[in-house]
Amino acid sequence: MKPYYQDDAVTLYCGDCREIVPTLGRFDLLLTDPPYGDILTRKNGHGKLKESAARYGGGAWDVRPERGMIRGLLESCRLAMVWGGNYFASELPDARCWLVWDKRNGESSFADAELCWTNMDAAVRMRGCSVQSIEGRAHPTQKPIQIMTWCISLAGDVQTILDPFAGSGTTGRAAKDLGRKAVLIEREERYCEICANRMRQEVLPL
Repeated sequence: MKPYYQDDAVTLYCGDCREIVPTLGRFDLLLTDPPYGDILTRKNGHGKLKESAARYGGGAWDVRPERGMIRGLLESCRLAMVWGGNYFASELPDARCWLVWDKRNGESSFADAELCWTNMDAAVRMRGCSVQSIEGRAHPTQKPIQIMTWCISLAGDVQTILDPFAGSGTTGRAAKDLGRKAVLIEREERYCEICANRMRQEVLPL
């Protein structure tokens, strides 16, 4: 399959990860943030949830992966970090090491933190980073670049990274800035274009 975008560090495919991942071989790290099916498509959404749904296309992107898909992706990688792992807890093995992103929301009605399941043999780790630190937000569940670079750094000596739910490309951007190689997959072309534009930006000093 021809990449949507490719440079020395990042390869981006536009398509269904269920079809693409089996053709790619193995990676050192799976680092991804799959749709939970519970963010913008909730029937009782109100206030900011409804505003976000309208801004990002009504929540059509928020389709939960079929059962077993997330666990199947683990077979393609030595290490794995799955944001929103609490939404898939019944499908994933027990884990010693969870990552916690303290969103520093203050008195906001939104969640105080987000959880990342990992298969690393390490202690729980937490990092504080305000949602307001996200520059040029282009996706409703976009993570701060600081959080994704933190994840890659915690994984240690990993050189190849897979993100089959790329969204706006933060995983690829973090990998590129850290001098690692990443393969991204995103099924919506509008987000592929956002990803590609982010990859074209100059590598940022960390």
